[in-house]
Amino acid sequence: MIRIKNVYYMLAYAFQTLNEAEFRSIQAEEFKNLHDLMAAILIRGIGNQIKRGLHRDYIGQTEATSNLRGKIDVTNSIKQNTLLARRMVCHYDQFSENTPLNQILKTTMLLLVRYGDVKEDNRKGLRKLTLFFQSVETLHPHSINWSAIIYHRNNATYKMLINICQLVIKGLLLTTETGKYKMKEYLDDQQMHRLYEKFILGYFKKEYPHFSANASYIEWNVDDGMTDFLPAMKTDITLIDGSKTLIIDAKYYGRTLQTNPLFNSKSIISGNLYQIFTYVKNKDRDGSGNVSGVLLYAKTDEEITPDNDYIIGGNRFSVKTLDLGADWNSIVKQLSEVAALM
Repeated sequence: MIRIKNVYYMLAYAFQTLNEAEFRSIQAEEFKNLHDLMAAILIRGIGNQIKRGLHRDYIGQTEATSNLRGKIDVTNSIKQNTLLARRMVCHYDQFSENTPLNQILKTTMLLLVRYGDVKEDNRKGLRKLTLFFQSVETLHPHSINWSAIIYHRNNATYKMLINICQLVIKGLLLTTETGKYKMKEYLDDQQMHRLYEKFILGYFKKEYPHFSANASYIEWNVDDGMTDFLPAMKTDITLIDGSKTLIIDAKYYGRTLQTNPLFNSKSIISGNLYQIFTYVKNKDRDGSGNVSGVLLYAKTDEEITPDNDYIIGGNRFSVKTLDLGADWNSIVKQLSEVAALM
């Protein structure tokens, strides 16, 4: 089972903002659970954002008022009989802190306060921060349109905070049969998979700066130039060092092997191997053999742990596991062995 402190390190590499000075004190703390870790990160991050100033934007408002402003809605004024009270329905924009970004922050803080297993100091810290959000509304957590959030120069400092909120709401929050909320002890596999990919990429970017590390696209090695309807190939992590390329496909599953019940045998999950094979072969357009591929699984509680290397058609393919339940120094050693496959 993954250690709580290791989750922090994963977050720190996935979101480089956590390596800034104001967050470093978290490294020295011990957390009994993930709720407490998320609370500590938000307390520091939102506190820093308040010092910078909460994001504001023009929010559309509609009201019947005697102080005419914005666009007057004559049709609705007649329908609502506002003229009798010497009022008109007006549509106008108000510069406000009640933006979706601040609404997400407030909603997440209150969820952790009410339903999280958070120590009292952090619970008080979250409550104190919510006082700065009195003019901000809360949201129904499962109605948040995460894909609609757009970052720009004026709100870029919110990106890490919103990612943490997304992990809390999408990865930890459960709705009970009675409609109430409760929080899981660990992130669900889907959110851990996303974090795992970001962590691996962020780790190699920071710790191996001599590599070019990116989540890059691979073009199909077609003979006639026809690529219509071919799916895009985007790698989780591509490392380039001179003429050599290593493509890493990060996998966070409940199992790393598939079972053939007919022969009672286990093998690497077919789709995963076909995927990395396709990436490598299309990347190695001239057949140089300088492109390799790795399936990097997060270790599960299965008895058999894949640790294999294959040479197929002149390219090396490796299947490795990363034990996130080990101490951090061991994880660093395991990742250095992956880098050595370059």
